Amino acid sequence: MAYSKIRQPKLSDVIEQQLESLIMEGSLCPGEQLPPERELARQFDVSRPSVREAIQRLEARGLLSRRQGGGTFVQTTLWQSLSDPLVGILANSPESRFDLLETRHALEGIAAYYAALRGTEEDLARIRAHHIRIQQAQDSGNLDAEADAVIKYQITVTEAAHNMVLLHLVRAMGPLLEQNVRQNFETLYLRRDMLAKVSGHRARIFEAIIAREPEKAREESHSHLAFLEEILLERSREESRRERSLRRLQQRKG
Repeated sequence: MAYSKIRQPKLSDVIEQQLESLIMEGSLCPGEQLPPERELARQFDVSRPSVREAIQRLEARGLLSRRQGGGTFVQTTLWQSLSDPLVGILANSPESRFDLLETRHALEGIAAYYAALRGTEEDLARIRAHHIRIQQAQDSGNLDAEADAVIKYQITVTEAAHNMVLLHLVRAMGPLLEQNVRQNFETLYLRRDMLAKVSGHRARIFEAIIAREPEKAREESHSHLAFLEEILLERSREESRRERSLRRLQQRKG
């Protein structure tokens, strides 16, 4: 019987695959700088030429970019499949706010479920750190800081779900989700009592994830977003009533 030879993979191929996996799973984020070639060679226990070859191939594939004299970075536009003009159109459409909340039900619910189910101790530690940052931002009364902290928390939860397709979707929708969260906070900051209730909902999602209770984490996520929808609907009804009142006043003056 004739046996075919087993081809040993090139070191550069192995390094390329490992770096690609780190990018895809979110361990290396868009815009993040890679360690110098010397340090990577030491970590992989290989020669610098092997590292250089792997980086060159990843750069050719559009996953990495090099800056003259400034190092190698994960491509900043890696996940941005939605253009800025589309973000602007959707942001100015009242209906889209509710469409995005419905989409968040699916994305965030499943992310919370699998984060509770699959998250490592390191993942949970990062989730805990980001949850604390949300509380700190809220205590400072800074709307932008709190919205930014919520987005980063949600990405961290999604990373902990260890589903690369889900992570890709969340990152690709990043600009839309950021706009939605900020718009929601603009409404919530007008109603401090509602803001406190939303924080309570978010805390229960966090506690379910940390306690590794997937079903509860998903249920709490849905409850949180349903509550947000109700607040926005009530706000929309208030604005409609105000507009009707203004029209009546104008008619009387006429």
